[in-house]
Amino acid sequence: MTMRRETPPGATVLVVEDDVETRAALSRELRGRGYRVEEAEDGRSALRHWDARRPDIILLDLGLPDIDGVEVIKRIRREATTPILILSGRYDEREKVAALDRGADDYVTKPFGVEELNARLRVALRRAAGPTRDGSGRVTVGPLVLDAAAHEVSVNGTRVDLTPREFEILRVLLAHIGAIVTKGQLLRSVWGEAYRGEDAYVYVHVSQLRRKLAAADASGALAKLIVTEPGVGYRITSP
Repeated sequence: MTMRRETPPGATVLVVEDDVETRAALSRELRGRGYRVEEAEDGRSALRHWDARRPDIILLDLGLPDIDGVEVIKRIRREATTPILILSGRYDEREKVAALDRGADDYVTKPFGVEELNARLRVALRRAAGPTRDGSGRVTVGPLVLDAAAHEVSVNGTRVDLTPREFEILRVLLAHIGAIVTKGQLLRSVWGEAYRGEDAYVYVHVSQLRRKLAAADASGALAKLIVTEPGVGYRITSP
């Protein structure tokens, strides 16, 4: 499949995939987009490439022949926040959650479209550069502004009354724009380790947060700001 040309991003992508044909096809398509590509056929080779090259982003298959992809994620996350995008034929939600909880940024299940993959790559690389902030540290997404210093959220210039939990949930999600944040990650970040497994807390507070943001925005742009990833967690999308 031929991918539409666009300005080459020049980022270095490490493709970790044990299937020769899949790896070759991915590398060919990515090079056609202007990416620089490194290839690894298993987990140990991936870690050697990581240590030597320090790529800008990693496409990682979980089902590797030597060590599990989750172990590769754990090893990299000890040292860096380099974006990791999982490519896998595994459909078990527990495996997906485990990879994301260990530090993967996103997850694409095979088979996937090359346009979708390219979009996910762009989002992950933009996020790695940091959220959009002004000089005072405020994060802006469409009509929404989160001011961490003032502990305030506004929509179209009007303050939105959020509880402390709702504010923290939004802050965490905005710190990972475009990436999946698991329910476990939200529980640890907002409630603490003592609330492990209490997914209902997240569901209730995210529902309330969505309702308040939608009510504050007459244009409806924020109604779909927080997207649910079934069985896994949530992600912020640009309105």
